[in-house]
Amino acid sequence: MKKVYCLITNVILLAWFFLDMTGVYFENNYLVTRSWREDGIYFIIFLIALLLFLLKENIGKHILIIWQALWLLTQFISHEWFSIFGGGEGKIRYFEGAIKLVNSDSRYIPDAYHTVLHALIIIALITTITYSIKSKRHMIDK
Repeated sequence: MKKVYCLITNVILLAWFFLDMTGVYFENNYLVTRSWREDGIYFIIFLIALLLFLLKENIGKHILIIWQALWLLTQFISHEWFSIFGGGEGKIRYFEGAIKLVNSDSRYIPDAYHTVLHALIIIALITTITYSIKSKRHMIDK
């Protein structure tokens, strides 16, 4: 896998996550609220990890993979955990105005923004790991 594919998936993820910094609102609902106060540090960490990957690839790719894996774990615990095991009544109320792909009043199901975010994290993590493995093999073959 070429580095460019890895960069593309991570830049798309960064752009999508940037929506969380600005918020995207419609008349009666929203895709994501402006949450830079809550999530700004996570955005900065991701941006730094991505810049390290670009500037110091050997260490940067490991930092980026670790960050993506921790971010995915955090998102799973914060969202999918409640979808699988229940107990997300507060989240149902909190995300009441969010655009949803699947609406449920009895079980929390992540809204459209978080569903796409989680998919993009997984895709970026897979492409980063794949690139890291293939670049390591390429170095060994030389």
